[in-house]
Amino acid sequence: MIAALKMMRNRRDDEIDGIESCWTTVNGVRIHARVGSAAAAPLARLGDRPPVVLVHGIGVSSRYLVPTARALAADFLVLAPDLPGSGRSDRPGHTLDIVELAGALRDWMDAIGLDRPAFIASSMGCQIVVELAIRAPDRVDKLVLVGPTVVPRWRSVSRQLPRWLLEAAREPLSLWPIILDDYCRFGMRRFFETARFALAHRMEDRLPHVSAPTLDVRGEHDAFVSAEWVEEVARLLPNGRVAVVLRAAHAANYSQPEALARLVRPFLLSDCVVGRSQPFRWPLARSTRSSASS
Repeated sequence: MIAALKMMRNRRDDEIDGIESCWTTVNGVRIHARVGSAAAAPLARLGDRPPVVLVHGIGVSSRYLVPTARALAADFLVLAPDLPGSGRSDRPGHTLDIVELAGALRDWMDAIGLDRPAFIASSMGCQIVVELAIRAPDRVDKLVLVGPTVVPRWRSVSRQLPRWLLEAAREPLSLWPIILDDYCRFGMRRFFETARFALAHRMEDRLPHVSAPTLDVRGEHDAFVSAEWVEEVARLLPNGRVAVVLRAAHAANYSQPEALARLVRPFLLSDCVVGRSQPFRWPLARSTRSSASS
C-alpha cells in the first residue's frame, strides 16, 4: 500500500508536504483527489482501521481540508476528493444535486476500490454523506459531520446572506484566497444552482434514517450552524453525539485542524477490530498520481 501511495510522485515548488494528488476517471469525468501519505504509520496499524474520506462543502474543493488531512495522516489513510465540478476535477454536463453528488462520491469509491471508509464532511458535504449513508449503508463505517447545513429556520437566501457576512469576519484571512480561487473555478452559475439544491434538501427529514455512528461537530463561533441545531441533529440521529471545537467558526477543519483531529480520532478508532478493514491499495491501472498543488 505505501509503495502504491508513493508511485509516480513528482515534486514541485507548490507541493503540500505529505499530501499527493491522484486522478481517476469515473463515468467519463476525471476526478482529482488529495491523499494523505501514510508513510509515517506502520502497516500493522493501518490494516485494522478504515480509511477516512474528507468531503468538502459548496463551491470549494479538498484544498481547505488539507490541514485536517495532515493532522490525521499519521493514524489513517486520508483521501479528499474534489467532487465533480469542484476544484481540479472535470465539470459534468449539468449541475449535480445532493443525491447526484452522493452517487458521484460512491462511484468514485467504486472506481478506486474503496469499500467502507469513515467520512469527515464539512458544511454541505454533510448533506452529501448523509444521503450516501442512507442509500448505501454498507459503504459507510462512521460519519463526522462538521458544521452540518442547513439550519431549517435559515433555509432561504435572505437568511443565509447575513450568516455569510458574520462568517467572513470569523474565519482566518488565509482561508479567503483559497475559497475565492475555488469559487472562480466552480463558477457562479453552478454555485447558485448548487445552493438551490442544498437549501431544498431537508436534513431534518433524512437524519433519522442514518444508521452509522455519527459525531456531530460545531465550531464554537459557527455563523451558519447554531448550537440548537447541532443538538437537534444529534437528537434526530439514531446513534449521534455532539462535540464542539473551541475558537473555530464554520471551517473548523481549516482553522483548528489539530483540535478537530483530537476530537474525531478516538471516535474513528472506537470499536476497531484487527482484520476488520482491508488495507486500501490505489488501483494502479485506473489512476495517475503526482504531488498535490494549489
